[in-house]
Amino acid sequence: MATSDAATPDPRPLDQKERRKVLAGTMVGTTIEWYDFFIYAQAAGLVLAPLFLAPLSESSPGVAQVLSFATIGISFLFRPLGAIVAGHLGDRFGRKRILVATLILMGLATCAIGLLPTYAQIGMAAPILLILMRVLQGFSAGGEWGGAALMSVEHAPVNKRGYFGAYPQIGVPCGMILATFVVWLITAIIGAEAFLEWGWRVPFLLSFVLIIIGHLIRKTVEESPVFKLMQERRAKSSAPLGRLFRENTREVVLSALIFVANNAAGYLVIAFLVTYASRPVEEFGLGMERGPVLLATTLASFGWLISTLYGGWICDRIGRVRTFQIGYVLLAVWAVPMWFMVDTGNIFMYFLGVFVFTLTFGLSYGPQSALYAEMFPAEVRYSGVSIGYALGAILGGAFAAMIAELLLTNFGASWTIGVYIVGLSVISFIAVSLVKKDIQGIDLHVDEVASTK
Repeated sequence: MATSDAATPDPRPLDQKERRKVLAGTMVGTTIEWYDFFIYAQAAGLVLAPLFLAPLSESSPGVAQVLSFATIGISFLFRPLGAIVAGHLGDRFGRKRILVATLILMGLATCAIGLLPTYAQIGMAAPILLILMRVLQGFSAGGEWGGAALMSVEHAPVNKRGYFGAYPQIGVPCGMILATFVVWLITAIIGAEAFLEWGWRVPFLLSFVLIIIGHLIRKTVEESPVFKLMQERRAKSSAPLGRLFRENTREVVLSALIFVANNAAGYLVIAFLVTYASRPVEEFGLGMERGPVLLATTLASFGWLISTLYGGWICDRIGRVRTFQIGYVLLAVWAVPMWFMVDTGNIFMYFLGVFVFTLTFGLSYGPQSALYAEMFPAEVRYSGVSIGYALGAILGGAFAAMIAELLLTNFGASWTIGVYIVGLSVISFIAVSLVKKDIQGIDLHVDEVASTK
């Protein structure tokens, strides 16, 4: 049974050293988590279809690629379950143990993918094992984002919640940059043929090194008094799912719909664009050289990083909802024109189109941690933000690359993918416009926000 947070004393103000520890811990943790996710997304677009779906890839490469992209979404289906189980076990055995366990499980699953035999070696067992590892990735990642978001926002000065909350958010573009850079670097060193043969395994195996680094940094944060307070708050706010859906269903639904357009657009950059640009023209691609495309995508992703920090900063000044609204208008405006720039096949035009595309992400991503924290009352906040985020990812990015592939093969025109993003932007714009306007700046340590009707 949940205990009211009203009886819990407010955390003492953080000094600068503690703030840097918290911000570094949240950013590094999400960076490593999303590196693991994005390495898989990159591989799903570049190598997994011919390696793990070999017969289908030979007879119908388009269908094989659609199924390969579909495996990206499988892990998202298990994120809500992971959030629920991690919260329950954390309440019983302690947050420190569970956080370490989920980090290790994520890393081991990622490393295991790098060691899997292919279809040519063990037949149908290969894709089955691949899907199993992907499920473990999703399950282990289930509770990570909500904890990182609340850790940064709940200990931020009231007038800097958006900016502080942007730090766990920039772990996503940082993970994207790191993953794409690693794939580009390995491809540049050993060549595309060797990458397809064995080099694709290296980025997965490198996750073991990141696990060690992440654990050491996270351990430093866990030992701080601030993180211990957060463990207590998270233990109280992760359990009451019955109350969450009884009193805050509206907030859960809105938080999911607010995220769908941003997450779908992000996964087009993460999983689809490199594949589309670098595969042969006869396979509905552009036939561009893979190395330059990977490098251009890596550099373009810095737009996501920059705009996310800016989005967190500006939402403290003009409001969370208005910042989201501006972001989704800009995303909708650019979603179709970008494809005409990409379709030129010119690497500079490709970079410019994708760079501007990622610039639109930050205004609807940087403010997310602060907005979600202020939408839910204290006792259900951890469950609310985690489940809302996970559901939004399922509806948005989980199958975005697969949907893009289906649109491309059915209509033969890449701009139809932009229309898909425009439609989702309208949905997310409406959802964020329905958020209560008076929640910004509320006391996050008093359980009286969304439950007061």
